[in-house]
Amino acid sequence: MNQKVIILSAIAVMVAVPTSLAASHGGSMGMVASGLVIPPMDATRGRQLFASKGCVVCHSINGVGGEDAAALDAENMDLPMNPFEFSARMWRGAPAMIEAQEDELGAQIEFTGQELADIIAFVHDADEQSRFSEADIPDRIREMMTNMGDDDGHGEDEEHSKKE
Repeated sequence: MNQKVIILSAIAVMVAVPTSLAASHGGSMGMVASGLVIPPMDATRGRQLFASKGCVVCHSINGVGGEDAAALDAENMDLPMNPFEFSARMWRGAPAMIEAQEDELGAQIEFTGQELADIIAFVHDADEQSRFSEADIPDRIREMMTNMGDDDGHGEDEEHSKKE
């Protein structure tokens, strides 16, 4: 009988500790291992961040956005999706992405863990992506996209030098 009480007590602790830890870290984080939590992933917030952080300058969703990097349409994403694998793919491409960000945006894009979780959720959510449009792109980002290439040596000066 004592062994059953000990086992039931251990199970109760294993259930209660992750729940209380998650509650102390925002209430909706999922405990995945001892001391580790996964933040909630909000695809709607990810849609806003995809545009406002400047991801849209190089990447597109539903044909909206840049063409300098891979399109990130949900229909082309692996399912089920492991967010750590998605992050690992970003990490492998980081040197080229940082160079492009500094060139096109003037600085490297900075993400919090929560922002990255939300963007990953958006990139894998076809329903939320169906709501993405040019209207989501902030004016300052749209202006950057419009002016991209203006100073890359492919303008009128190049035409003029060909005639000489």
